Amino acid sequence: MNVPFVDLKKQYQSIKTEIDNAIQNVIENTAFIGGKAVKEFEQNFANTYKVKHCISTANGTDAIYIVMKMLGIGEGDEVITTAHSWISTSETISQTGAKVVFVDTENDYFTIDADKIEQKITSKTKAIIPVHLYGQAAQMDKIVNICKKYNIALIEDCAQSHFSEFKGQYVGTFGIASTFSFYPGKNMGAYGDAGCILTNDDTLADKFRMYANHGALVKHQHVIEGINSRLDGLQAAILNVKLKHIFEWNNKRILNAQKYNKALGNIKQVITPLIRPESKHTSHVYCIKVEKREQLIEYLKTKGIDTAIHYPTILPFLKAYNYLGYSKNDFPVAYAYQDKILSLPMFPELTDQQIEYIAQTIKDFYNL
Repeated sequence: MNVPFVDLKKQYQSIKTEIDNAIQNVIENTAFIGGKAVKEFEQNFANTYKVKHCISTANGTDAIYIVMKMLGIGEGDEVITTAHSWISTSETISQTGAKVVFVDTENDYFTIDADKIEQKITSKTKAIIPVHLYGQAAQMDKIVNICKKYNIALIEDCAQSHFSEFKGQYVGTFGIASTFSFYPGKNMGAYGDAGCILTNDDTLADKFRMYANHGALVKHQHVIEGINSRLDGLQAAILNVKLKHIFEWNNKRILNAQKYNKALGNIKQVITPLIRPESKHTSHVYCIKVEKREQLIEYLKTKGIDTAIHYPTILPFLKAYNYLGYSKNDFPVAYAYQDKILSLPMFPELTDQQIEYIAQTIKDFYNL
């Protein structure tokens, strides 16, 4: 049996008529940049999240950068974020001219450890960017209180947590702004790059939209120098279709994670992921901790099972951040698990038979 890490073709086949019609409509209307589909997506996504503004962008990385730039973050400032994420979160901080300050993670939940944030705050700290990694919400009550106490901007990175919740509230609605990626493999993915920003602040919404469109809200009236980060009509049309299905898909992911937990729960060499009690985890990634990871990866590959690592090296120890001079003692939790984490196949269409096959293959590897 072959089990892919994700199966985007199977998802497409399940909504083929809707997708094909949506794409055809954009082509016939020739609204390729901006246009009706983009406006509809922005309105639909904002309404679903119950926020005032959705500003679409070319990708999730741009979204983070735009938010920080329009908050005035730049040279001489510091921004705090997690030691464990994809590099977009941290590289955009550096691109503004600010210094990235990493904080260790929680062992059980992989998100930034809120109890370790305050010790990293200085007079230069301008923002905190928690990442709701793998679909798991960060400790938002503590982080919100810290931001209020020190008058620091809260920017949520929701690239992996479409409609995840913390205490009944969607992540992405706690801070001054939140950012999303719709990379194809996300829970709600486009057929190319795409992203957006959510905010309830009217003034900031205009600034975000302006900066993403060459510094202009009205054509040819460039108020500032901006960048080119616009969502195209085809991606917006696709996302409008997928928005109708995201809750069903998330629920299937959650069920698949529960099935994995049951199937793998008695293997002592495997630690299954925990879900924060007050959180709704949307299982973007199903990440376990294992012994003999590299050997297990190779064994699973011989049995037709694809896996991934999110991420092989935690951010502070990437070559890009050597200049910061961190040591493993600065991030004992994240450093300890970076050689153990392994992501198993996870997508809504994953079958019971596939999950059982993966679990049995892992048991076979450990001679159980």
